[in-house]
Amino acid sequence: MIEISDLHKSFGSKKVLQGVNLSIEAGETIVIIGRSGCGKSVLIKHIVGLLEPDSGFVKVEGKIVSDLSLKELYELRKNFGFLFQGSALFDSMSVYENVSLPLVESKNGYTKDDILKIVNEKLELVGLTGILNLKPSELSGGMKKRVALARALVTNPNYILYDEPTTGLDPIMSDSIDHLIKDLADKLKVTSIVVTHDMYSVKNVAKKVAMMHEGVIYFTGKPEDLVTSSDKVIEDFIRRTEI
Repeated sequence: MIEISDLHKSFGSKKVLQGVNLSIEAGETIVIIGRSGCGKSVLIKHIVGLLEPDSGFVKVEGKIVSDLSLKELYELRKNFGFLFQGSALFDSMSVYENVSLPLVESKNGYTKDDILKIVNEKLELVGLTGILNLKPSELSGGMKKRVALARALVTNPNYILYDEPTTGLDPIMSDSIDHLIKDLADKLKVTSIVVTHDMYSVKNVAKKVAMMHEGVIYFTGKPEDLVTSSDKVIEDFIRRTEI
């Protein structure tokens, strides 16, 4: 379980998080929505300890993330897979080298055969085969997202964080990525946290949705309750994102 309690974060005079409270249950698929710049990405970076709060805390499996030593933080991060907004693949590396990197860096004694087997398994899981030697520049936007997702899955994490997974993709590919996220959550029973401003992703993926507004969690509930809400802030957000 992930517990976020009264989380505050500012950058200079700009207050981004102003008292975020949210609980995420094990095995849950939650979509966090909100306008660009509302703090969605800042929030998930706190979950994995990439940022430290000004006050409040994030607790993962009973441990307060900001209280952990560097060694303990590295151990905690092994439980997370992170799909970055821009995929964050290394241009100079092949698909195989990108996906295998977490295994190589883990120093856990994997043989070359072990690594190849795992990489192929994860690529197949995201619907890709026969591309081990290609470079990111040779891939489409959707393929880059899938390779980055295979890399996020390669250590068998308990949690997967998706930061704007459909940004920059056409509607057909966005829909494909949404369904992949849902299928992986069902198959792997991982806790999935999807950050997006795309209402179509909410409808495709979410079992629970949390909406951020002005630095706090403004709404938490089922997707159907969100889209039928008569709240003016929620109605305005949905109208603007569906135009």
